[in-house]
Amino acid sequence: MTKAVLTISSKNYGAWALRGWLMAKLVELDFSEKVISPDDPAMRAEMLLLSSSIRVPALHHNGIDVWDTLAIAEYLHEIRPDAGLLPADPIARAHCRSICGEMHSGFSALRSSLPMNIKARSPGFKVWSRAQVDIDRICTIWSECLSRYGGPYLFGARPGMADAMFAPVVTRFITYDVALDPDCAAYCQTLLALPALQQWIAAAMAEPEEIDELDAEF
Repeated sequence: MTKAVLTISSKNYGAWALRGWLMAKLVELDFSEKVISPDDPAMRAEMLLLSSSIRVPALHHNGIDVWDTLAIAEYLHEIRPDAGLLPADPIARAHCRSICGEMHSGFSALRSSLPMNIKARSPGFKVWSRAQVDIDRICTIWSECLSRYGGPYLFGARPGMADAMFAPVVTRFITYDVALDPDCAAYCQTLLALPALQQWIAAAMAEPEEIDELDAEF
């Protein structure tokens, strides 16, 4: 069995890369990472050899390629069903998939106006009204999950797929100094205390690559 390879983008800016990487860490998959820039034409060509798209993350494992974060999550759950990536209870599992799907396809205002930039700090950042709607919805999701499943993670005592899906949002809330209620603020600190997320953040802070357009605007 060959070692898995996870292809990712910038750790400072790569929200989707973080999600896939963190899930792989949570299930304790033995993998190496390959960091690329999809904007580089040579890298784009190489990505097309790895998958039918140029999306990252992309996981190569046991001779197959899996891309798109939700597909990677489901694959990891299938090969490591006891790792707790998804809840054991079928009702909770359906709930988990629903909020992960919402994170996957929604919150466009948040994504566009508060892009992930782990290195940056913008105290007093003025949040656009449409982005605030997204923030309020995310906080509602978190509050409902923490209340229903008892915390400290969204679906109970172990971090899982949902926490990985919302981890980049936590970094955005720190970057842009987003005001949160005590429960949601505590949840952010719980995620930030995860050793794997601390490892990612440390690597992001040390990353030399910068995207001038993002750093200039935000």
